Amino acid sequence: MRAAVAGRFRPDFLRLSADADILLLAGDLTDGGTRAESELLCAELDGLPVPVVAVLGNHDHDQRSGYLIAAQLTALGVHVLDGTAISLDIEGIRVGIAGVMGGSGGFPGHPGTPEEGSAEHRARMRRGPLDALRLRQALDRIDCETRIALTHFAPVIDTLAGEPPKIYAGLGCHDLAVAVDAGGAVLAVHGHAHGGTEFGRTQGGVPVRNVSYPVLGRAYAVYEVAPDSRPTDREQVPSPP
Repeated sequence: MRAAVAGRFRPDFLRLSADADILLLAGDLTDGGTRAESELLCAELDGLPVPVVAVLGNHDHDQRSGYLIAAQLTALGVHVLDGTAISLDIEGIRVGIAGVMGGSGGFPGHPGTPEEGSAEHRARMRRGPLDALRLRQALDRIDCETRIALTHFAPVIDTLAGEPPKIYAGLGCHDLAVAVDAGGAVLAVHGHAHGGTEFGRTQGGVPVRNVSYPVLGRAYAVYEVAPDSRPTDREQVPSPP
């Protein structure tokens, strides 16, 4: 969210209940983590007709005020996850969502460099594996079988296709996918990889979806998750012109 796109998503969001039961937001909710952008974000999300669940992204921490963005969203009723989980009752079906921001760390064939570079780079490379542990713990705490993993950084390289391979290690972490599989998730949703692709899958067969706005090119995508089954993709909602 920034001034140039203020109001772009709200008309579709206000009609969400016709298409979806829950809105998941996968981080980088603001362009640079400023107070002004946070206020625009809250205006976009105020009073939506479905529950909203979010994780923060790295840009939401650019001004070291991610905690303020989280607090403002929480005051609106948005469920902001950070190593935590929430279970929602949707028309008699219980759905659990576990979330972390995640971090870099790399993938098989695209290793990270946690011992090199700036302090910020090293911290981000180490955060991926650490947040993977927190994601697994959060998934394990969900009290139902229909579990969704929500992260900002990518858990698989499938959804990075289109990004330069040399930066794959900075865009996500394989350990997140291990947590998704081990934690029994039926769907994993992430952002961050703005030049990537929408569809992917973990080694365990869990569908992964990159919902970065530059990838989707629309206000939101709709994914169906049926209890005790893998999700299928439904026709997806276009964004306004």
